[in-house]
Amino acid sequence: MIASSDLSALPALLHPDALFRSPMAFKPYRSAQAVAMILGTVITIFKNFVYERQFISGDGMSVTLEFSAMVGDKQLKGVDLIRFDEHGKIVEFEVMIRPINATAALGEEMGKRLGALLPAFKTAP
Repeated sequence: MIASSDLSALPALLHPDALFRSPMAFKPYRSAQAVAMILGTVITIFKNFVYERQFISGDGMSVTLEFSAMVGDKQLKGVDLIRFDEHGKIVEFEVMIRPINATAALGEEMGKRLGALLPAFKTAP
């Protein structure tokens, strides 16, 4: 999906109540719709995106994917922490990114594109 920049199959892989933990927000976003919207948008912002390494838990229920990409002229490194349920659906997708200037550039661009839509998906305190 990443190589083709086509995430149309992603919704079928997501649990309806999937959580997305953003590097820019303290509270996670909840719902398959939110996760698909966020990932579908971020893939249009990242340039030269490459998964470099992957780590799989012993039970196969969690994966960590290390990646690199560009946001504008900022180089970033990050990891996707993905947890699955017993049916193979993604129940949690957490992203961590460094350095701070690249994280800020990504947050600014995501805000421009999704800022008005995302608050509806935030979880309660």
